[in-house]
Amino acid sequence: MKSITVGKRKSGQAQGLSEEKKTRKAARAQKALAAEDAQSAGGKPARKKPGKTTRRMWKLKISSGAFIAPSFIGVMVFFILPFMVVIQYSMVDNPISNNFVFLDNFKDIIGNSAFQKAVHNTLVFSAVAVPLAVVLSLLLAIVLEAKLPFRTQFRTFFLSPMMVPVASIVLIWQVLFHYNGAVNDMLAVFGVSKIDWFKSEYSQIVIVILFLWKNLGYNMILFMAALASIPKDILEVARLESATPLQTFFYIKIRYLSSTILFVTIMSLINSFKVFREVYLLTTDYPYDTIYMLQHFMNNKFKNLDYQTLSAAAVLMSLVMIVIIGTLFLVENHFGKDVEG
Repeated sequence: MKSITVGKRKSGQAQGLSEEKKTRKAARAQKALAAEDAQSAGGKPARKKPGKTTRRMWKLKISSGAFIAPSFIGVMVFFILPFMVVIQYSMVDNPISNNFVFLDNFKDIIGNSAFQKAVHNTLVFSAVAVPLAVVLSLLLAIVLEAKLPFRTQFRTFFLSPMMVPVASIVLIWQVLFHYNGAVNDMLAVFGVSKIDWFKSEYSQIVIVILFLWKNLGYNMILFMAALASIPKDILEVARLESATPLQTFFYIKIRYLSSTILFVTIMSLINSFKVFREVYLLTTDYPYDTIYMLQHFMNNKFKNLDYQTLSAAAVLMSLVMIVIIGTLFLVENHFGKDVEG
């Protein structure tokens, strides 16, 4: 009996030792997995053979460079190199003799009365048209976001200018705002005398209306997409906390719309500098004083082959745009920094 009992004890001890070994192995395996997880969470890659890692990294770099190369070459050839040539032309007396004059062209152009008038008109137009384009398109997006009757028809109406060619838009505006056009006919019903819209102080109002009609639809679609992407749970929490619609708009929606507002503002600003095409088709080379834009000045200098003055104006315009866009980025970063990406 004693031998049987001793044998059972030994076998029990052996089983206990084997189970203990298994437990230790399992603990070691768990520690190894935890270490690997910690390394991956800390951004430290697992150790691999240096040869394979180096070859794989080189292949990845070569393939990435091959994908980026066409775009990089295109940007270099069509944007960076031409702009470097423009900077060179702005600092020489003319492209033929190529004598270096440094900042003389910039001094001459700043003192040019035509350039001053063009800059003033362009700044006034942008200061009026761009905020109106951003605010009105945001209001339209908020209105159309609600379940209103004829919402689809209103959306189509504001998007229709995107499908109409510029020449057709100009033709419509000539019919509307001609001296004997439809707008003057409607004003005559109320006893208002005829206005020569394109040759009076009201000419810039016509261009602002044209700019808004042409750009509101695109901006509105961007804002509608941004409004739809705002997290619904945050809006629901604000509603449960008895927040008013204005509080919800200014403290929640505006913060989530900050990046879209920045993009719409930049695009509207760029489009305001490109309104020359419509103004030129309406009024030719030398329009009324209030709609003589910076693009008119540049176009006339290009026709006269005054490349050094044209280049100096382009460089100044680029610097101003960089300052304005940089300021907009800083403002957007300030208001949208606490919004989750």
